[in-house]
Amino acid sequence: MKKKVLSVLLCTAMVAAMLTGCGKDKETAATEGGKKGDSYKVYLITMDQMDQYWANVDKGCKKAVDELKSGGVTVDYKWSAPDKKDDAQQIEKINNAVADGAQAILLAANGPTAVNESLKEAEAAGVKIVYVDSPADYPAVRTLSTDNEAAGKTAGEKLIEALKAKNITSGDIGIISVNTSTDSTMKRENGFRSAFDGTEFKILETQYCEGEAAQSQNAASNFLAQGCVGLYGCNEGSTVGVGNAIKEAGGKAIGIGFDTSDAILDLIEQGNLLGAMAQNPSTMGYEGVKTAIKAIKGEEAGENLDTGVTAVTKDNVADYKK
Repeated sequence: MKKKVLSVLLCTAMVAAMLTGCGKDKETAATEGGKKGDSYKVYLITMDQMDQYWANVDKGCKKAVDELKSGGVTVDYKWSAPDKKDDAQQIEKINNAVADGAQAILLAANGPTAVNESLKEAEAAGVKIVYVDSPADYPAVRTLSTDNEAAGKTAGEKLIEALKAKNITSGDIGIISVNTSTDSTMKRENGFRSAFDGTEFKILETQYCEGEAAQSQNAASNFLAQGCVGLYGCNEGSTVGVGNAIKEAGGKAIGIGFDTSDAILDLIEQGNLLGAMAQNPSTMGYEGVKTAIKAIKGEEAGENLDTGVTAVTKDNVADYKK
């Protein structure tokens, strides 16, 4: 009888141990990307809301949020941005996010130092900072962006190649950019200029138009009136302006730029732009949210990520218009 009781007790203990083990396995699986039932608040703050580019960053963020939701992890996600590139407005957006209880902010900084004091206050409040596209000069968990200098150099090389194909080996080149403080576009400008070292082409003084398409078009038209053989736009609005100016002038120069909005793709397809450097804004947003959740949980976020770039020309533009 004693042996029978002992046998029953041993069996009961083994079953309990097995059930406990299964419970731990399920719990471990649930904690990947956040424990089931957890809730986090994450903000995306971009330079502005003008460019389709930022909408694609937002799209990537939402994709990550949906994936986490399917695993039972709730992310209270909001995209907040100035209506135009403005340091004071961006500072206000950061402060409002902190006041609203943000646990992490994905930030595309307008400039290197303007928002630093607000970021310092955000960090003091426990908010994790992740840079997407363009960093400020303030420490962050991680930066996810294009290698802008290398991409700018590639744009310059593509333009030189196209000019030489038309037997143009010298002449003036005009650059349209955003401003002198935005990290990403300044690197694109520097990279582009470096491609012309040792050539007979002359790079004129850059015109800064705050990324506004109409203002950029006026500046590009002035370059064309001066006889420029090539033009370069450092961001979406600048590139649209360059393409529209060339279109209006009847194709008197070759233009190249950055980003792949619908307007830019149309200009490439029509032959008014040679091409554009296609970034991966959706990847920045997607990986940015995943990074933010890891940081909130106290996990290692990983090294800074080069999200890549591809040259879009008339040969492959159809792939981007799908």
